[in-house]
Amino acid sequence: MPQASTAKGRATQARIVEGAAEVLRERGVAFATLDDIRVRTGTSKSQLFHYFPGGKDELLLAVAQFEADRVLDDQQPHLGCLDSWESWYQWRDVVVERYELQGDQCPLGSLFLQVGRSAPGARAIVVELMRHWQESLAHGIRALRDRGLVSPSLDVDETAAALLAGVQGGVSIMMSTGNSTHLKAALDAGIAYLRATTASTA
Repeated sequence: MPQASTAKGRATQARIVEGAAEVLRERGVAFATLDDIRVRTGTSKSQLFHYFPGGKDELLLAVAQFEADRVLDDQQPHLGCLDSWESWYQWRDVVVERYELQGDQCPLGSLFLQVGRSAPGARAIVVELMRHWQESLAHGIRALRDRGLVSPSLDVDETAAALLAGVQGGVSIMMSTGNSTHLKAALDAGIAYLRATTASTA
């Protein structure tokens, strides 16, 4: 999404994206219209197409980016300071709470189904979200390693990737069943594995 050239324009653009995200969450991607979004954001049709000349598809991609950023923002400040076991368990609780509140509807997943997950813009958003999330987990594992809380021989990047895969698997099952048991189990098992690496080298 091209950024508006002025501070006022960027604020208007951001307001449209946030308002669109609210409408899409409430009504669903398939049922929300540009008119719904215009009413919610107080913008004219010409304003909407000025900031999003590609129309609804371009706006949906912008909302998808907004929702992807929100996935990580909702995990803060814990995701950014995973340097103790307490912080890991706090992060675990925040992740579970986020997805339990979200329920069985995933706004990001719905957006990607509408836009097309294989579309270059949509794929780039997914890749960047997962890259940033995994890097944050890896940074936290390194912080534990630096403090002597996990084994120095632990493969940090592989462990972070496995933990993220576990979280995503748990979320997928929760989307299908409405039950967070598997998500909790994936998080608990991942943290337990980290803690066990210290004991195994003691």
